[in-house]
Amino acid sequence: MTAQHPTPDTPDASSKDASGVSHCAPAALPTSPPLVAALSAALRRALSALPARPARIAVALSGGADSAMLAVHAADVARELGVELSLLHVHHGLQDAADEWERQVHALGALLALPVRLARVQVEHATGKGIEAAARDARYAALARLAQDDGASLVLLAHHRDDQAETVLLRLLRGAGVLGMAAMSEVAQRDGITYLRPWLGQDRATILAAADAVRQASGWQAVQDPTNADPRYTRAAVRELLAPVLDGRWPGWRAIVARHAAHMAEAVQILDEVAREDFARLEPSADGVSFSLKAWRELSPARQAQVLRFWLHLNGARMPTDARLRDLLRQLRELHSLGHDRQLRVVQAGHVVRCHRGRVWVEPQG
Repeated sequence: MTAQHPTPDTPDASSKDASGVSHCAPAALPTSPPLVAALSAALRRALSALPARPARIAVALSGGADSAMLAVHAADVARELGVELSLLHVHHGLQDAADEWERQVHALGALLALPVRLARVQVEHATGKGIEAAARDARYAALARLAQDDGASLVLLAHHRDDQAETVLLRLLRGAGVLGMAAMSEVAQRDGITYLRPWLGQDRATILAAADAVRQASGWQAVQDPTNADPRYTRAAVRELLAPVLDGRWPGWRAIVARHAAHMAEAVQILDEVAREDFARLEPSADGVSFSLKAWRELSPARQAQVLRFWLHLNGARMPTDARLRDLLRQLRELHSLGHDRQLRVVQAGHVVRCHRGRVWVEPQG
């Protein structure tokens, strides 16, 4: 992945400094319509709830209505709080209109008088993950690099309540457990960057109303990603095929499902606290890579499974499927308490779980 900062061919953009960051002349913003006050308030609350307010933050800006309105509101709130703000755009090259999206992002930067940083990435199609997952991973890697180069420790993401509801449905259909059903968290850490989703409680209709007000006042138009309405893509299939049926039968389903995700997030926190306490009783090694098989066997079956998930996650291992987890649990339960009767060696997505002299170990597969 290489970061580039091409000069936008739009009359709204101005010159760049030696770092390649766009610097734009101030422009008047429209007066916020009544509905937008809720968006500003949600953003303000989310930033205020952080343990410490960062000196510099960024918005992940695709050019669509959601992220564009987050940029508009963040510009106002950042000025109010005395926080430096920049806009980060990742050019995937997956759409014919990607260059036009880039120009629209620079035009919005000009409207908001904010610097824009751009990264161009190549999405690997042969990763086995699927194009959506591969693009998402490439996007997050690029955002982390842009944020670090910009000195921003926190990046704002524009996911909203409708996105959260779709995520819950997708994970339910994929057989996700409690952790998966918690869906997207408001605050997440990835690649050394904190990601904040301040609008998970806001519906998209409110955001679209704000985008329409900005369009009428400034002429700036949000871009439309055709894949968002293409049912060949998984999330779009939920949005275009399943959501209309649910809308007709249960009009308030998005709020209900998003509330379910919040309840699951609370359950996950409780389970994590219990697993952490249980793990501390397993005579763990100082680095957390091993624990006592005998102590583990003293837990109830449900807590055995939960602490095993906690331990694998602690060591950076990908979560096994239910079938593989059940098999690992069975082998550990049947193994001699000193681990002498046979060699246990289970490979799990790049990691190896083994037992030696009464202790269970996990290590990267080498």
